[in-house]
Parts: sequence; C-alpha cells; structure tokens
Amino acid sequence: MSLSYSNDRVASFRFEYEPTAIRFGAGSADELEAELERQGLNRALVVCGETVGSTPEVIDPVRRGLGDRLAGVFDETTPAKRLGTAIEGRERLREADADVLVSLGGGSSLDVAKVTSTLAASDRSAEDVYGEFAERGTITVPDDGLVPIVAIPTTLAGADLSTVAGVTAGPDTGPVDEEIGGGIGDPGLMPAAAVYDPELVATTPESVLAGSAMNGFDKGIETLYASNATPVTDATAGHGLEKLEDGLRAFGEGNRELEVFETILEGIVLVQYGISRPEETTLSIIHAFGHGLTRTYDVQQGAAHAVVVPHVLEYLFEQADVDARSGMLASALGVDNAADHEAAVVDAVAEIRDALDLPSRLRDVDGPRPEEFTAVAEAILADSFMANAPPGLDPAVDEIEAVLEAAW
Repeated sequence: MSLSYSNDRVASFRFEYEPTAIRFGAGSADELEAELERQGLNRALVVCGETVGSTPEVIDPVRRGLGDRLAGVFDETTPAKRLGTAIEGRERLREADADVLVSLGGGSSLDVAKVTSTLAASDRSAEDVYGEFAERGTITVPDDGLVPIVAIPTTLAGADLSTVAGVTAGPDTGPVDEEIGGGIGDPGLMPAAAVYDPELVATTPESVLAGSAMNGFDKGIETLYASNATPVTDATAGHGLEKLEDGLRAFGEGNRELEVFETILEGIVLVQYGISRPEETTLSIIHAFGHGLTRTYDVQQGAAHAVVVPHVLEYLFEQADVDARSGMLASALGVDNAADHEAAVVDAVAEIRDALDLPSRLRDVDGPRPEEFTAVAEAILADSFMANAPPGLDPAVDEIEAVLEAAW
C-alpha cells in the first residue's frame, strides 16, 4: 500500500517542532540511567499512580534502569489529575533534591508531572496557584526553571510528545468553591526524553490499553484532515495509522506477542510526532467531542472516542464543502481500493473499535442523556480544538446534536 504525502491544500507551510529524544524497543527501560547521564541529570523522582507504583512488573524495571539516579517514587497520581497532587509532588521533588521527573504510566501521571515541573519553577504559594487557576483555568508557566521530564508511557493514548497538560481542582482537595477543569501549555513542557518499552506496555490491563489505543488512533485520523496539516504530519500520521491498523486488529484478534505491542507502539509514536507544536496542535473535532463528553461526565476518554468517531467521520464526509481527506485516510487504513472511500473509512474505523471490544453506543456509557445534548454540543463547539477542524466546516449546535443522537 502507498500513501500520497503531498499536502493538497496549501502551496507553502511553516513547520516548527522541538521533539524529545526518543528511546524505543523492548528493554529500553534498562537505558534510563544512560539517558539521564547523557542529558546531565542526576536524581530522578518517579511520578506514577498507586497501582503502577505497587506493580513489580512495571516499577521494578524502572528502578533498575535508573540505578543510583533513583531519588524516590511519588505514587499519588490519579485519573482526576488534581492540582493538589502536583503541589504535593513539588514538595516531594524538593525533599528528594531531584532534578528530573520520570512520569510512569498513563497520561494522568505525565500531566501531573508537567504541572509539578511548572510549580517547581517558582516559589508561588499553593493559595496563589489555586487563585489563578480558579480565575483563569490555567497556571502561568515560567520562562525558565522548569524541571525536565522523562516520559515512560504504559498506555497508548499518545500524550507523551506534547507540550500541554490537563489539570483539575475541587473543594475536596483545595481552596476552591466548585469543580474546575483546565490545563497548561508551553513549549518548555515537551519531555526531555520519552522511553517506549513494549514490555512495560504489555503489563497494562487489556481494557485500559483498548480505550487508550482508540484515543491514540484518533490522533492519527485527526492529524490527516486538520486544517493545519503539513506534509510532515501527513507522512508520520499516515504511516502511523498503517501500523496501528495492523497492530490493533491483531490485538483485537487476541494476539499478545511482543511484536504486536511493538507495532502498536511504533504507530502511536508516529501519529504523535509533530502534532503538538508551539502554539498549535492538529487535534480536532473528535477530541472536541471527547472533551465535551468527559468534562462533566464519568465517561472514559477512550470510550467517548470509540462511541463517536464513526459518526463524526460520517458527519464530516456528508459536508459538501469540507475537505476531510477521505482518500488519504483510505490509503492509511488499507481500504483505498474500495469504490466508496468515505464509507470504507467509516467501516474500517468501526471494525477496529469493535475488535477492541469498546462501546459503540452513548447510552451504554456513563455519559450525558439526550436532554443534555444541547449543552454538550455547545461545549464541543466552544472547545479550542474546533479551530483545527477540516477546512470548510461551519458546524451549528443542531448539527452537533444530531451527531450525538446518532451515537446514542
């Protein structure tokens, strides 16, 4: 199969990207001490969740890999990504006299590590930080002093090569009156290194991997049709989707050979590469739907993506003036010989979702009810990722509601 990587939308483009150092391969966790030495880093605080921190198959290889450079383990992160956890992480960082944060696990641990790095770059009080977050939904990232981060993902959502992080606060953990969601972003938050070890990924429960894989898979889809796509991201996302299509189908068929995890992880690295750039990202309408469905509901992000992605694609393909690049998507997903590329792409995506045994209906997940769809649609349209929607798309609230109703 071959992909046409030319960008057929613009005659010129500007691509600015400052990537991390990437270590990839089985046993690459063994090289952690060497990577830190290469970067002049001496004392590492591992940031992870309680389950990861108490699972020998995950934490022990990292401990061994860091060797004498291990300064401690902070295993307090949760999926809620609480600001209070990051504040505690700053204190642990200082107590351990660490000069690098090693995030181990899913996107939650990486996001908390990024917020911890941001807080450690200044002497701001917790009250001051909470006050800014309550007012602005973000935290100022200092120009210098950020603590370097080494990311070791054990899931497949693809948050590792990014410069942003989500964070929340609530009355249960800090001096705020209501639940607040927000985030931070700065080019300086790109990890100094990312270590992709398929042996560690293979230890993650299959249900967690499946949901996170759908999230990562959608990053590749979105990057191809994003309004700010470039030939660079076309090439990496296109080839990444090829790898993911092969690997995720094999995973869905029950194949747990190490090479399957290697294929999937290679695809995740490729679809991430170049999508999180200074001042912009290629994440688009599917991720806006994901945000709208999860910000005030207990829907897991991967499950939200699984439910809506075929319906969002159908909606895009139905718009006469929208360039959703169905031909390039068809090539990447191996259905370019189909007479109807658009229908074939939707079917291929649904097949991969079903192979992963993920939900296909909104009514089957802990999300909004139909009477709440108008508010969810308004939140989706207000999401910042809608700025990267395919050229020509001008959605209205009732159109987004119709997509949610189709997914119901």
